[in-house]
Amino acid sequence: MADQTPLHQHDKEVVHMKKVLVICGTGVATSTVVATEIREHCASHGIDVSVAQGKVMDLLSGNPDVDLIVSTTEVPDTITVPVVAGLPFLTGMGKDGALEEITRALS
Repeated sequence: MADQTPLHQHDKEVVHMKKVLVICGTGVATSTVVATEIREHCASHGIDVSVAQGKVMDLLSGNPDVDLIVSTTEVPDTITVPVVAGLPFLTGMGKDGALEEITRALS
């Protein structure tokens, strides 16, 4: 799991920013679409999130310091970070389910 660095502190309640990595084949166009939707969804659900983009090759060096990976492509079996399928963001089929899965994973 990612380091849970405090973001805000209100009346002894500490809120931690969650880190999401969006992975696609090249780390450019596809991941941009998915990342934008995740940011908007999380904002509307009151989830503080930092969304970064990358390519699947970035995962070959090991587990990234993130809470969740959303990927439009195959993720290596060696990755132990939770992964949500990102293909529904491109096809529209199953997108609500993917967003619910992201909400659960980050809550």
